[in-house]
Amino acid sequence: MLQFNSLSSLRSSHLLLFVPVSAASRLASRSPMAPPKVVAEYAKSGRSSCKGCSKAISAGALRLGSSSKDPRGFDLVKWFHVDCFPAASRSLPAADEIVGFSSLKGQDKDALRKLQASAALDHNSEEEHKRGGDSSVKKEAKSSKKQKVSHTDKAGNEEFADGNLEEEKGVSQLAANDKNNWQKIEFDISDTKDNYKEATLPSKWKAFRTVIFREKEDSLYDSQKIAAFDFDGCLANTSVKRFGPHAWSLMYPSIPEKLQGLYKEGYKLVIFTNESNIERWKNKRQQAVDSKIGRLENFLKCVNVPIQVFIACGIGKSKDQTPDDPFRKPQPGMWELLEKYLNSGIEVDMDQSFYVGDAAGRPNDHSDADIQFAKAVGLKFHLPEEFFNA
Repeated sequence: MLQFNSLSSLRSSHLLLFVPVSAASRLASRSPMAPPKVVAEYAKSGRSSCKGCSKAISAGALRLGSSSKDPRGFDLVKWFHVDCFPAASRSLPAADEIVGFSSLKGQDKDALRKLQASAALDHNSEEEHKRGGDSSVKKEAKSSKKQKVSHTDKAGNEEFADGNLEEEKGVSQLAANDKNNWQKIEFDISDTKDNYKEATLPSKWKAFRTVIFREKEDSLYDSQKIAAFDFDGCLANTSVKRFGPHAWSLMYPSIPEKLQGLYKEGYKLVIFTNESNIERWKNKRQQAVDSKIGRLENFLKCVNVPIQVFIACGIGKSKDQTPDDPFRKPQPGMWELLEKYLNSGIEVDMDQSFYVGDAAGRPNDHSDADIQFAKAVGLKFHLPEEFFNA
């Protein structure tokens, strides 16, 4: 699993925006990670996507996983189609040493034996080239330099992303969703900004379109288990009539202990929060940004645990039939970014993951955005008063 300390290191990697959080590095073990092992199994569902070709892996299809240890002691797996698995570069072991090999069908066992044999030949050939100082290695490296790729959105704005034309790992993409009128979303870390329109963002915070996020810190580990939360009215007691970074309090006294316990159990903690005032308050946008981010920063210091944070600044559907912003809850855009691109390629275990929010459509609730968001994503839903008082 890759970790980044700064945005500059992300630029060269072409991985997606990371949104993190917390001064709790002392909670995290920084022991070195063990070499990855290879796992073979039949996909339990159609939710996983191949980290080689980015296409879905069908339920029941044979898949290979590269499994490594989270520093907290949990297995993290990146899945591939068998044909997409980078066998040579990952030192594929003998077929009968692959975890789960004995439970496979005969024809699938044969396929893995052939893959291992081919990988061994490729590895030996590569070693011979290295020993011989073959100049073709240098030529190949030179020809694989990143090219500047241009994309034009529906508004006619031209965007650029550094990336290899043959593999677009540097440009993350969400497919258009007809129901929600989604536009094609292309992301590259070079498209992020230090400001949201004319409002300057604090250090470590970046903006991409209508999402504001925070750079990733070492103590935030990606995981198969996601514990996600709303912020206002769930984690923090806030009011629309009060402004500023200190205008909040803990919603429940048990929150710090509860979140720290989840983190130690191997959960990745995430906050998904809407804040349309950042978009609406054109004349007070800086005040809206400072107030929201200030509250989040102070909350993170209070609970003392790493959390990944997404702020959706866009607005909902208006009278002129402008569609909902694709990242604004209950739209699933923020979750799509997390699940597909911002979790180190680790498949989320939906049975163990969940979402907690207060907007459940009850008589006194301001909306049903949280419960509808959970339904759209496929997460189990909990009310905060039940979750934190249990």
